This record gives sequence, structure tokens and C-alpha cells, in this order.
Amino acid sequence: MRPAHFEVLSAAEVERIDAASMNILGSVGLRVDLKRARNTFREAGAHVDEAARSVRIPEEVVRSALEKAPRSFTLYGADPDFQMEIGTDRVNFAGLGTPTKIVDTETGKLRPTTLEDVRNHLRLIDALDHIDNSQMDLWPNDIPMTTIHAEAILAWAQNSHKSFGMGTYGAMPSEDMMRMASIAVGGKEELRKRPRMFGICSVMNPLQMIKLQLEGMYLWAEYGQPLAMSPEAMAGATAPATLAGLLAQQNAEILAHLTLAQLIAPGTPVLYGTVSTITDMATGNVALGSIETSLITAAVAQLARHYGIPCRSVGGATASNTLDAQCMLERVGTLLPAVQAGVHFITCGGTIESSMCASHPLLVLDDALCGMALRLVRGIEVNDETLALDLIKEVGWQDQYLDKVHTAEHCRQEYFFSKLLRRDTRETWEKKGSKTALDLAREKVREILQKHQPRQLEPEVERELLDYLNAVRRRSMADFEAAEWED
Repeated sequence: MRPAHFEVLSAAEVERIDAASMNILGSVGLRVDLKRARNTFREAGAHVDEAARSVRIPEEVVRSALEKAPRSFTLYGADPDFQMEIGTDRVNFAGLGTPTKIVDTETGKLRPTTLEDVRNHLRLIDALDHIDNSQMDLWPNDIPMTTIHAEAILAWAQNSHKSFGMGTYGAMPSEDMMRMASIAVGGKEELRKRPRMFGICSVMNPLQMIKLQLEGMYLWAEYGQPLAMSPEAMAGATAPATLAGLLAQQNAEILAHLTLAQLIAPGTPVLYGTVSTITDMATGNVALGSIETSLITAAVAQLARHYGIPCRSVGGATASNTLDAQCMLERVGTLLPAVQAGVHFITCGGTIESSMCASHPLLVLDDALCGMALRLVRGIEVNDETLALDLIKEVGWQDQYLDKVHTAEHCRQEYFFSKLLRRDTRETWEKKGSKTALDLAREKVREILQKHQPRQLEPEVERELLDYLNAVRRRSMADFEAAEWED
């Protein structure tokens, strides 16, 4: 039997949060920095204050938009045979796109990330069993900021069979990403028919819809790519200190963005997301690995089910600055509740320092942790075959089970195994070199990068992508800034 969802709110409490959020949307509203978005809201019946650049959204507009959002959808890979079902019983795992530093696999020292790290990261995820998506998980320091988005699309197309994700940051970068992704997969219509890209729309707290993200949202929705509305509220700083207050404010922010996506293009796949946590009041820092993050995540999963929308959250998060016991305690404490709560898409694989620093060996260890979590929520299947009553009677107290056919048939599917988790006796472990799980993870990173065969692009497709990338490289920062100004 599959275990029941981990829930932290009663049905009545979900309704109260929903009512509070609708009150916020109708009475306070949100600041909406993009005129085009204000016009879209106005045409749908929202109340727009141009002087304040604010929008108040009636409840009926929100409810109508929610009815248009898909309850589930399929996200394909660069290879269309690769598929992720989002919104079903399946749990999907991914990285998280913020690290600008990385713990070097060979030296263990901290250093800035590079474009080669991005390529290696994509190849690692391509080879892993449970982590199926990269979200521009590393931000390279050795190339101009104006080309990062285009370099990343080329790296994905060259190195991964799986799906990819990036932020919806701005009109020109979003247009570049959509055009390059279209080239990589066989055209715009193919991209629309089988979405490959996962757009992360950052939700500004408190109660703001920022221009850069909204301009990108229009492009992503036009191309039919899924959008994750992802607030990163900090209780006590950018949201009320109480978790209920954070949830009410965050819910209003998410619903506003979900509504706009459906007004732009009805039926656009969307995810109800969260990267929210508490503020560490002693330091003022974000506490992404806190147990309160897990409570927020579980509540968000319930709210997403209430609206019938797939859910995305963090999991496996930590504020630790190194690969220590705190790192593993916090990542287990944030991953397992997210899986048990019924989140469909969980991110943060391979990161420390509240997702600001990456580690490839940790990414490999997280893949094993994801496998353990999946085994946990699969539960225990009880039927005539698994009860094994006839076999128990046959063995009785005079025999054992090691040499039985039933054992051979069931042990591999019943138990979770990972080569990174050793169960040797101390003597055997010492004879094998006394290697830790981290040592074994480093070895696996080296093995994958040496042996794994990345995706091979057709030469003409690769040439077209390189031509587009070179055009992006020739732009100046002024070109990007000019593209973001409204008439």
C-alpha cells in the first residue's frame, strides 16, 4: 500500500488560507511592473491603478484561470523518447539553478564555476537514475553574463537526453532560449507539441510581479513551455514571521502569476511552486535547510492539490558550507517530507550553502538519496504472492530463505540498493581501502565523465545552434537593456 500523504493542514485550514489569499488579491493586489501585463489583467476584469502600477484581481478571474490550467502534463527531453510525467503519482527530481561556486571534485577546494562545469553537470545528470532535470544548475564565471543563457542551451543540446530548465528572465534572452531550443529539437511546432524546457518564473516578495520575469513569461507561454511560479519568501523578512501568514501571502502571489499565464495562453502547463523558508534571525540569512522549509513545502503540496495544479518545491536543501553531517541531516530533513507530501517536482540536487554552491559528488549522493525516498513512498505491497504464506509453511523452523526462488524473484524489486552505500563488515571495508560514501561518489563522477556517451547532434543542427550563439556573443549589454524597455 502506498503511504498516505504527509499533511500539515486540515481541510478547514486550507480553505482559510485560500480565503485570505483571495482577500489579499482583491483588496491589496500586487504591483505589476509590466504595462503589457497590466493591460492583460485589465481586459480580464481586474482593477488596474496605472499611477501605482498595481492590479487588484477579483476572485472570479482567478477561479476561471485555474480551471484552464492542466492537472498534469508531460515534459520531454532533448531526446523525445525521454519523458517526465508531471502531476501524476510520479515524483521527479532536479538540480537547482543558482550556484556560482563549486567544490572541486579532485581537490575538494572551493572555486568559481566554469562553462566546462556546466557541461560536466549535464552529462552527470544524463547518466543518473533518479535526477532527471537540470535547471541551469551552475552559473559559469568564465563567460560574459550576456551569453550564459545561449551557451547553456547549446551545452544542454550537446550533452543531455533529458529535459532542461532556465529562468524566464527578459524578452530577448527568453526569445533566444526558445529559438535555440526549437533548433535543437526540430522546430517551434515540435517544441510546442512536446515541451522540453521548464521555465522558472521567480515571484518577488512581497506582492510584486517584476517586469523581467513577466516579459519572459509571455514568450514561454507562447511557445507552450511549462512555467513554475516560484516565490522565495523569507518568513520574518519578505513575508510574515508566522508560517500561516507566509502561506497566505505566497499563495496570493502564486495565484496571480498562474492567472496571468492562463490569460496569456489558456492551457499553459504551470506548477504551483515554492522555494520559501524562514529567516535566521541571528544572522539575517536565508535558512533553506530548516525544518520549517519542510512544513512550508508540505502545506504548499496541499494547496496545490486543492487547486488541482502540479507542485514544485525544494528538497535536499542545506545551509551548510561544507559536506558535513549538517549537510546530510538538512537535506534528508527537507527531501523526505517533500516526497511524502506529494510534491511532483523536487529541486536542489547537488547544492550546499542554500543552493549557492555546487558539488558533483554530492549530486551523485543525492541521486542515491532520491532512490531511497522513492522506495519509502512506494510502501509495502500486500497480496498472496508477497505474503508468501505457502513458502513460510514450507520453510517452517527447519530451513532458511536464501536459496529459495521466491527470494531471487523479489529481492531486487523489494529492496533498494546503491553501490555508494556499503554494508561490509569493518574488516572487509578496511581491506577495500576504508572508502567513505563521498570517496565512492567521487569515483563515480570520474567514471561517468570518462565513459558516459553524451547526446550526438546532427552536424547541421549543431552548426545552426553555433551560428545563433555567435550572434548572441556579438551583442553588447546595451543591446539587452534596450530590448527590455517598453515603448
